[in-house]
Amino acid sequence: MVVLNRIYTRTGDTGTTALASGERRSKADLRVETYGTVDETNACLGLARLHTTGELDAMLGRMQNDLFDLGADLATPETGEPLSYEPLRIVAAQVERVEREIDALNAGLSPLRSFVLPGGSAAAAALHLARTVCRRAERLAVALAATPGETVSPVAIQYLNRLSDFLFVAARVANDGGAADVLWVPGKTRT
Repeated sequence: MVVLNRIYTRTGDTGTTALASGERRSKADLRVETYGTVDETNACLGLARLHTTGELDAMLGRMQNDLFDLGADLATPETGEPLSYEPLRIVAAQVERVEREIDALNAGLSPLRSFVLPGGSAAAAALHLARTVCRRAERLAVALAATPGETVSPVAIQYLNRLSDFLFVAARVANDGGAADVLWVPGKTRT
């Protein structure tokens, strides 16, 4: 369990931070940027939850917990060296749960005939913002995985991909089941 009895440590004053293993990295390091963007996604979910209730809110709460798991996963790179603890990793069951939740939400939506502009209700707008931040986290995770000497679990990348899909569907649900979606009209403002 994590114990935080002191918030500032001054250890980051020189622009570095510690990974879960204790290794120090620059705060501009791609791994730190990646799990920082996962944290940003989590904060966006917290904002969205100000406007959600019921089962959708419960789903978002579970995903916030998953995102802390994902941050821990990313903050503990696989090095091949033994650790004194079992590192927390995102697992396939978490991805599968998100897929089931997407399917449950999407079942009541009519098919789209155009792209959806971010907006509509406050909940939908916040969910679309979370989706775009999640997509950025996914892009960073993919870039990190492609970096020589770095490892990222494929399941972690899958989770981010599914989460962004979930957030799109959830935004439609929050827009009165898609009835209040704001649709893109190609070329509408060119005249």
